[in-house]
Formats: sequence, C-alpha cells, structure tokens
Amino acid sequence: MCVFQLFLASLAFVYFAKAFAGAYMKSSITQIERRFDIPSSLIGVIDGSFEMGNLLVIAFVSYFGAKLHRPRLIGIGCLIMAAGSFLVALPHFFQGLYKYETSMSHKAVVNSTETILFSPGPPECEKAAGSPMWIYVFLGNILRGIGETPVMPLGISYLDDFSREENTPFYLVGILGPMFGFMLGSFLSKIYVDTGFVDLDTITITYKDSRWVGAWWLGFIVTGTVVLLSSIPFFFLPKSLPKQGQEQEQIQSKSTELVTKTEQEQFLPEETQEKPVKFQEMAKDFMPSLKRLFRNRIYSLIILTSLVAVNGFIGLITFKPKYIEQVYGQSATKAIFLIGILNLPAVALGFITGGFVLKRFKLGIVGAARVSISASMGSFCLLAIQIFSQCDNAEVAGLTMSYQRVPQVSYNPQTLLSQCNGHCFCSVKHWDPVCAYNGMTYASPCLAGCQTSTGMGKEMVFHNCTCINDAGPAANASAVLGQCPRKDDCDLKFKIYMALSVIGSFISACGGTPGYIVLLRSIQPDLKSLALGMQTLIVRTLGGIPPPIYFGALIDRTCLKWGTKHCGGRGACRLYNANAFRYTKGLSHDSERIVAILPADFVTRAFCRTTGRNIALKCLRNLNFSLNGVFVRRGSTAYVLCKQKCLTYKLEQAIRQMNFQ
Repeated sequence: MCVFQLFLASLAFVYFAKAFAGAYMKSSITQIERRFDIPSSLIGVIDGSFEMGNLLVIAFVSYFGAKLHRPRLIGIGCLIMAAGSFLVALPHFFQGLYKYETSMSHKAVVNSTETILFSPGPPECEKAAGSPMWIYVFLGNILRGIGETPVMPLGISYLDDFSREENTPFYLVGILGPMFGFMLGSFLSKIYVDTGFVDLDTITITYKDSRWVGAWWLGFIVTGTVVLLSSIPFFFLPKSLPKQGQEQEQIQSKSTELVTKTEQEQFLPEETQEKPVKFQEMAKDFMPSLKRLFRNRIYSLIILTSLVAVNGFIGLITFKPKYIEQVYGQSATKAIFLIGILNLPAVALGFITGGFVLKRFKLGIVGAARVSISASMGSFCLLAIQIFSQCDNAEVAGLTMSYQRVPQVSYNPQTLLSQCNGHCFCSVKHWDPVCAYNGMTYASPCLAGCQTSTGMGKEMVFHNCTCINDAGPAANASAVLGQCPRKDDCDLKFKIYMALSVIGSFISACGGTPGYIVLLRSIQPDLKSLALGMQTLIVRTLGGIPPPIYFGALIDRTCLKWGTKHCGGRGACRLYNANAFRYTKGLSHDSERIVAILPADFVTRAFCRTTGRNIALKCLRNLNFSLNGVFVRRGSTAYVLCKQKCLTYKLEQAIRQMNFQ
C-alpha cells in the first residue's frame, strides 16, 4: 500500500497548505482593511469571495470529479489556488507607499501644521482615490476558492473509498495549517508594510497603533509557494487503488457476513446501496441523484445544522482579532498570535479527541451524533459566559468620555470639540491619538490643546496641553504619541476570556470529527462525492458568504471614530464602542448556536429510529424470515443477532414499528 501512503501524505500536505493559506487570509483581514482604507462590511465581501469561487464550480466538480481522475483534479486545483494567492499580493507592487493618517507634519508646533494638512491635495490624489486596488484581492480570493474546490470532496471520498472505515476519523484531522497561518500573520504584522522602501526612523506609529499596516503581501507569496509545491505529487498518483483489507474480506465465509458488514451498510436499506454508474449516464443521472440525496432526511438535517453553526463560526473567527484588539486593548499582532498558539491547537486537540473517542469506544452513528450535539451544547454555554468577561471602553476624550472625564459614549464627531481646544481650530476628521499623563487619550494633539512639542518621530512629546487640565488638576500637562493602555484589571479579564475561549474551542471541536463521520455514514456510497460537494456548496454559499458581510455591517454600526483617507473620504474605523461591539458579537453568535442545537437533536432522534428499523429488516432478510406476520421470539438466534446490531436502539421498538408482531 505504498501508493496509498503516498496519497495520504500528499493529501495531508495539501490540507496543510490550503489551511495554511486560508488561516493567513483570516489573520490578514485587519491589515488589508487598514491598507485599503475600507469598512468592515466591504472586507467581509472580500473575505466571502473565497466561498463565491467555490460556488461557481463545486457542484460540477463534486459530481463529475468523482468519475474522473480525482488526484489530478486536486493537483490542478492547487495550481489555481497558488495563482490566486499571488494575485492577492499584486496590489502592493502597484499601489505606492502607504501614507498613514496624521494631523500634522511632526516638524513644528501643532497649530501651525493644521492649515498645511487640509490644503487641497496634489493632482495625483484624485487618481489614487478612484483606484480600488482591493479588487485584485477580491479576484485573487475568488481564484483561491475555485482552486480549493476539488480538495475537500474528492480527497475525502477517495480516502474513504480506499481505506478502512474505522481509520477514517484519524485521516480527517488536518491540524497544523491554521496554527502556522496565524503565526505567520502575527510575525508579518509586526513588520512595516513598506519595509526596505522607507526610512523606519521617520515612522511615528508602532504596531500597536490602529493605523499600522504590516507586511501582509509577503505572507501571500509564502503561502502561494507552499500551495504550489503541494500540487506536484497528485500528478503522479493513480485514478484508483485497491481498498485496504479487501483481500481478507473476500475470503470471509458467507455465514459470518452478517456480523462483518460495515456500519454504513447496516444503516442504509438494501435497495439504496451502491450500484455501478456508467460514465455516459453521468449527465442525465445528475438531477435524479440530487433528488435522491435530499430525500434523505438525516442528510438534510445535518446540512441545516452545519449551515447555522458555520454562520456563527465564520463571523466569529473573521473578526476575532479585531474583537480582542478593540474590547481588550491588545495589539493586532498579539491577538493573531494568541489565536494561533492557543485557540487553534485546542481545536486540533479537540478533533483528535473526537476521533479517539469514536475509535476507543467503537461508537456507531447514533453515538457519534450524541457526541456532536453534546459538544455543541457545552461550547454554547462557555461562549455565553464570555459575554460577561468585559473591559470598560477606552477613555477617549469626546468619544467615550467627556473632557471633564465623565463617562459618555458619543457617535457625533462634534463632541471632540470643547472650550479647551476651541482656540486651536482643530479638525475632527483625523485620528492621530496622544496619551496624556493622566491616562486619558485624545484624538489628536490639537484636540488635546497642546501648544508645543519636543523630539522627533516616535519620541515626540507634546507640552502645555490645555485640555488635560480640564479632566482634573495635573502636574504634568504633557502627552505622548499613541493610545493609552487599558486599566490593569483589563489584563485579568482578558486572561479569563482567553481561557474560556480555548476551552470552548476544544469542546466544540470534539464534535467535529463525529459530526463528519455521521455525514459520511448517512449517505449511499454512489452519492458520497455528490453529498460532500453539495454540503460544501450549501454551507459555503449560505454559511460562508453572508456572515462576514452582515457581521462586518453590524460591527461598523459600533464605530465611534472613522479614519480619513489621504485624499479625503471615510476610511477604516479607528475606534469602536467596545460594549456595543461585545454584545453585537456575543448575541449574534450565541443565538446561532442555539438554533444549530435544535436540528442536531432531531438528527440524533432520527438516527435512533432509522438505524434500528433498517438493521432489524436486514437481519430478518438475511435469516430468510418472511416479511409479513413474522413473530421474533425473545431469546432466539434472530433476536440476539439483531439486538447486537441495533446498538442503543431497542429492538422491540424497531419490530413494533414494522408491524412484525
């Protein structure tokens, strides 16, 4: 089985590569949003474009791909995916240097620079403002989605066709890619976007600033190269392989066939089991196969459960770095790193644990369904608790606090003006925060009423800031560049949040492998690729595309201070209402979790009924009993054999439902 082992290693590598690239894309969302000065709703559209690419080809790839050379199709998909990654990075080389938002030149006193800043822009400014370079990221992500399409349905179906069923849970675990993707994102987010092209000593912001943009483009070149390398082995693999253990199964006696049938055969009625399909009949059989697939009630319920659960998960993971940054005052770099080093290993361990539980306790499809729903309920409870682990809003004068330091949240930019800065004629459009020695953040040195400054670059200090005294008597009316850190108790609350998040991720992932096995075992063998493809199509269309968009739109509604583009116009959000952000994220995600649990419970109940009924029927047929008027005596051989196969379902109920009494 050397060829099978090569395929298994190649599939593991391509799973790593695609997860590596996908996780890096998620980790770079904030950097892309800042670089192109776009709102969260638009970045949600860009993020959802990956699923749009899947939507274009998934149904046909899944159905026709199952009849063609699956390994080569996977290899071609990897080439397309790599091309998409390179296209995403392309705008960096045509867009010019990044010019972050600032209210002054940092070379003179504050007030004398305001007039310079708001003078009409240069002629090339309007041209730059009308060039939506983000469209390349959008198109590149669509290509990535198209290329990823054959990997999941064709890889899993090929693997499941030629491997032992009891080993399947362990083959489904692809765990390292997301972790490395987020770690790469964290590392590159600390490197300035134009490193090597600008003098870093002249940059007045740090990676902790909401205007900072890391070297996001470099990661797409790295991930694209890895995906490109992963495609090579698939062009040298055969179309099909002998099934593991097939020779041993062929020499088993017919008398022992009843107790060695696979669990999938036990679940499915005999008339629905695999039939050979000729290549020329594929096209005309597509619609009948589709109808037959969705008449499977179990499959339909699993699709509904997956759809709702994925909605919440995608919305959560897309904006989680931004959530940690805005609610807990952590840098985007630290947020991405912690997700990669804590949450994702917990998810990986959860998948492994779920597969181990299936194998160790030899759980059937009913047991797998119960493990899945229990994991969903447990993770929901922990997510609900996270809402109450909160930090107060950042203290920003005119936005979350009055200039007299009275708590108030205002979405009106005019509240940034006060008597203490009225003589400065400041603009309320720009975001160039300074931290006063009293712990209050001001939107700009001008709005803090600062009169003079000393130092250059990141070391600049502003003095004689009249607004600082309005917040209370201060011995030092000075301020430094950047936002003030959160209160000390916020660090403790953040640690509690991360602990709950990691435990919740582990518990939720424990149900992932059992849930996928339930899906595989609930469908006919000849519909396996189509079923996986349709599941991917539906879940990614309705569960992958809308969530980043509507979550992004909801998050935009909590923005307190919008940035200003270099050429004018509204840019990316610089400061959010942390409390509103927290409730928006928490209530949206938790409500979807509740909805997902309900159909999962119906799946478990339906399995209990359907599994017992079909197994009892097959037991009776294999023992040559009549189908009508048969009384199965308690303690008889037929009764014992059927009871062993019914798992947790009571045989008496199965027989009663079929009117065999």
